[in-house]
Amino acid sequence: MRRLLVLVTLLGIGILGCENDLAEVEALKARLDVKVERVEEVEILYSDSAQVKVRITGPVMLNNLDRTEPYQEFVEGVLVEFFGPEETITSTMVAKYAIRYDRRGEVIVRDSVVWESVENQKLETEELIWREKDEEVFTKKFAKITTAREIIYGHGFRADQNFSNAKIQQVEGIIAVDEGQ
Repeated sequence: MRRLLVLVTLLGIGILGCENDLAEVEALKARLDVKVERVEEVEILYSDSAQVKVRITGPVMLNNLDRTEPYQEFVEGVLVEFFGPEETITSTMVAKYAIRYDRRGEVIVRDSVVWESVENQKLETEELIWREKDEEVFTKKFAKITTAREIIYGHGFRADQNFSNAKIQQVEGIIAVDEGQ
């Protein structure tokens, strides 16, 4: 009986002696957040009818599993390669940050966004939004388009998702004009 009492007393002292620093507990909780997955050296392929259309790569992707608004976030930059019918690259886009909202079907790329086509067309802006359902890309920010013959500046840009039928708003710049017109 005396042995049991000593064991219970020691166990009680051990339990009462445990004290956790609240800051340490919160830091551990944040590191073990099961709502966010961290993926490194990411490569995502999008295909249609067994043909690769888009390849997305980046050093780090955070996959937020929140049920109300799941999203994927590229916090250290992203490279997007667009493919044509022969699975050759038709254009590329780079940015320092990107986020894709699953439910909205919306992708936003920010910070030093540069899209370039194999025809030497280039779009530079600070933000570009792709609405998957509408199959369009746009920005309300300052944009610069460079082609072999022109440099066009504007505030606002809109095109279909393969960057054809591009329109730039509030245009200014140097535009080539044929002398015969």
